[in-house]
Amino acid sequence: MTTIELSTTLLAAAAPIRNEPVQARSTARLAALLDSAAAVIDEIGYERLTTAMVADRAGASIGTVYRYFPDRIAVLQSLAARNSERLLAALSTELADEKHATATDALLGVVDATAELFRTEPGYKSLRTGDVLDLLPASSEATANAVVATAVTAGLGQRFGTPESATTVIGTAIAVIDALVSRAFARDLSGDAALLDEARRVVRLVVAEAL
Repeated sequence: MTTIELSTTLLAAAAPIRNEPVQARSTARLAALLDSAAAVIDEIGYERLTTAMVADRAGASIGTVYRYFPDRIAVLQSLAARNSERLLAALSTELADEKHATATDALLGVVDATAELFRTEPGYKSLRTGDVLDLLPASSEATANAVVATAVTAGLGQRFGTPESATTVIGTAIAVIDALVSRAFARDLSGDAALLDEARRVVRLVVAEAL
């Protein structure tokens, strides 16, 4: 199992799906419920999402929603886990791209890959990988950003020999990317170009000595 795959497993483990789907029909129904939740979140934000809204958008009964999710928080956690899975898959592809000649170039590519998810993945702009959910107690020991940072460090290590000791600095860079890319898309569906450039500039400064 690669570090990216392991990270995906760790993030998904925080999503309390009531019944793990084992049949294609159940898997498709769960995906449809999450797609519906993402569509509603795109319209009104995650704070106002209810299980009734998910059921209505999916054309399903409220009982179908509760078959998989005990409450609205479980819906949000599961969607965040799916977002995390898709982010990690995108980052795995980006870090392996031969167009990046250095570890810093590859890390700057993380800005572009993240921005693309904001543009194309329903619900991502609002919920992202779930760190915005202020859950007490926390659903896992590590934040989603921390797990992503560990995976990115490992990916850079495989490609460029980046040491594991760089995880803290890369974690700071990931936090910068998450914050500034989020700001870039707060009022601009395409992403504010100036803020995306600022994200790249700050990331360069953060990792200048480590990479």
